[in-house]
Formats: sequence, C-alpha cells, structure tokens
Amino acid sequence: MFIAALSGCSTQVTLKDPTIPDPLIDKMPLSVAARFPEAFEHFVHEEQVIGKKKWTIDMGRSNSMLFEKLFKSMFTDFQVVPTGAEAADLGVDALIEPSIDAFEFSVPNQSQTDAFAVWIRYRIKIFDGEGNQIANWPISAYGKSMSEGIGNDDALRRAAVLAMRDAAALVILQMDKATGISALTEARRSSVAAKPPARLESAPAENLQTISQEDPRDDTG
Repeated sequence: MFIAALSGCSTQVTLKDPTIPDPLIDKMPLSVAARFPEAFEHFVHEEQVIGKKKWTIDMGRSNSMLFEKLFKSMFTDFQVVPTGAEAADLGVDALIEPSIDAFEFSVPNQSQTDAFAVWIRYRIKIFDGEGNQIANWPISAYGKSMSEGIGNDDALRRAAVLAMRDAAALVILQMDKATGISALTEARRSSVAAKPPARLESAPAENLQTISQEDPRDDTG
C-alpha cells in the first residue's frame, strides 16, 4: 500500500508491498541466486513537476520483494545472497542481478486527463556459475490508473503496482527467450558428464585375496 504525506508543495509516497498474484508456471530445473543492489532494494525517485509541487516516490523493498517472489516461482532452487557475493563462490547455475535504469511518472495536470501513469525500465543481468555474464536484458514496464473515485494517492499506487505486474509478466513470458537461462541446465549436465570418473586407490597387496588363494571346498562329501 501507499502512505502519502502532504507538506506544503510536496508529496511523498511510499510503496510497501507490490501484492502481485502467485505466478502459475512450471519451474526451470536450475539453482539460482539473486543479489539486489542497494539502489534497487531501496529505490527513491524525486521529481519536480514544472510549475507544480515536488513528488518523492519511495519504493522501499517492493522491488526486491517482487523479484524474490517471481524467481522463487520460476526456479527449483532459489536464494538471495549479499550484494558482494560472486557466482563462482556460490555453487549455483546462475546469478541474477536486477536493477532500475529509469523511473518516470505523469500526473493528471501533465496529461490533461484523470490518469496517473508510471513507467519503469528494469535491467536484468545474468551470470553463469563461473561468473561470466551471459545476458543483459532491459525490460520496459508500464502502468496506468484513473484517479476518479479512488483519489490521487491510490491512483498512483495502482499505476506503480500495474507497472510492476507488467514487468513480472514480461519476465515470466520472455526471460528464457531473451536470455537463454534454461540452457545453463544443459551446460551443467554436460560439464558433469565430461568429468572423468574418480579413481579408486589400489588396496595393499596383503589385503587382496584371489580365488586361487582361497581354500578349496571339500566336495568329496
């Protein structure tokens, strides 16, 4: 939900929970970690609308909550790791790092309508298990809500949530095609198959016993 506080000619809006539905999808058989940069996990946008008041939109942890829930539904094994973690040290198939390239919004007096609109451009970087970057995928998301009947704060809240849901839908529908992340499963299998079998250490000669050394059975009855 949004909490709005008016102070003179400024408005501060804080987003706490994106409340997206549970995605109903088949999970990819991958071990995946995600690291959320500080600027992503505590994203704040400030903008002075020309001739009007200043807006501050604090998204709090809503972005990390969104992507954590999303990735948990997409991969069989998922974990969140500290920002300094490296893929090569984690023993995972992939490390994902989302970020925000841009955040824009419009208010009714700009569009000459009763609508609030929000645009968010996310970026998803994916690294393989050795730390090599395999994808750098930009995602443009959009949400729009009318203020009539629900008020400005709720309309802006709904526009932001709809933009986040738009991003979530794009990730679900296009991520594998855009990044090829599912191929890491086959790469892991090929790597395991290419490893030579472990060698067994030879036992000391005194511990070995051949058939010729065994006492013959007395079958004479």
